[in-house]
Amino acid sequence: MQLQSVNENTLLLNFGDEIGDQVAQQVRRVLDGIRRELADVVVDLVPSYTSILLSFDLRRIDRLGMFSRLQALEQRLDGSHEAPPATRELVLPVYYGPEVALDMAVICQHLALSADKVIALHSSISYRVYAIGFSPGFAFLGNTDARLCMPRKATPRLKVPRGSLGIADSQTAIYPSSTPGGWQLIGRTPLQMIDWNSSSLALMEVGDRVRFAPVSRQDFLDLGGHLDEL
Repeated sequence: MQLQSVNENTLLLNFGDEIGDQVAQQVRRVLDGIRRELADVVVDLVPSYTSILLSFDLRRIDRLGMFSRLQALEQRLDGSHEAPPATRELVLPVYYGPEVALDMAVICQHLALSADKVIALHSSISYRVYAIGFSPGFAFLGNTDARLCMPRKATPRLKVPRGSLGIADSQTAIYPSSTPGGWQLIGRTPLQMIDWNSSSLALMEVGDRVRFAPVSRQDFLDLGGHLDEL
């Protein structure tokens, strides 16, 4: 772990340059340790693919003190024989039907795949939550099957319906609220993705694993899904 000062009360904790499961596990382990042992001085935590942005309370600790406590935490974690934090796997229902898969035709044409194949490839993988950002509850998941690699839309939508599931490059994500966005939309979940009781405001946490379970149109509606643009 490398520590870098961003400003007088913010540090950047770097764990490497490559995005992958090993680095994601390191981020999650240190994140849990900070929440457990440094909550008395930490103001905010923003985990990402290979780093954690940490803001601390200057009234309680200075920069050198924060460096010292983080280094001590790292030593304790490195010397600990405790098992790594348990990884949750969330299974999220998704309707991949034409009413909500607004870019499926474009995707199929670009990738030379049928809609059934796109759905099968997308729902067959367990994804890692690498980062949460862009908007509250928006979780970046990777990596998709290489055959589903799609560029973002050249012209982003001004309004993506809440719950929409999209792909972009080698990632996939669900829009937790109705916002502008340029990901290619292939489905929609009926679940609420914002959890106001979570420290990250997301149903998912960095380090979790996520699978998508295709459901029928009726099941989607029965679970509270919507087919409009609201």
